[in-house]
Amino acid sequence: MGKGLVIGFLLGVLALVACVFLYFATGRAPVAMSDPDMPFEKMLAHKALHARIDNEKPQDSPVPADEANFLAGAEVYRKNCAVCHGLPNRPQTPIAQGLRPKPPQLFHGTGVTDDPAWETYWKATNGIRMTGMPGFKGQLSDTQLWQVSQLLANADKIPESVKTALTADAPPAK
Repeated sequence: MGKGLVIGFLLGVLALVACVFLYFATGRAPVAMSDPDMPFEKMLAHKALHARIDNEKPQDSPVPADEANFLAGAEVYRKNCAVCHGLPNRPQTPIAQGLRPKPPQLFHGTGVTDDPAWETYWKATNGIRMTGMPGFKGQLSDTQLWQVSQLLANADKIPESVKTALTADAPPAK
């Protein structure tokens, strides 16, 4: 009886693996941007992301949350982030509209101001698979990554000078 149970369990697992393989191999998986999410996709991706981030909490920011660093972070943000994550009081860009999942508009609503700077630092450094969010490790310095992370963690409290620097040369709001 025990041997039959083990064989039945193994055959069940093998059948499940075969079904998942066929789901992807026969083109039934939703891979186009306009397709709905795969079953459990959002839940599993969020669970894995947050578990990984919690396991790798970086140190406290070596960059203070002050106007000079916000201005430096604004320059980094404009050059590397705004095309997907938007600017204050500006419409979503066509690139952001075409991404799936939709990138959060970081200056509209809560954004990442409810996230600690280290969490934004981790995401900007490492990127997030299957979202279009690239990792900037190697392209930006650690200081630049912390500056933009501090800017975003404090986006609801930044001075007007920083808001002006963010939107300089940007098309006006509609």
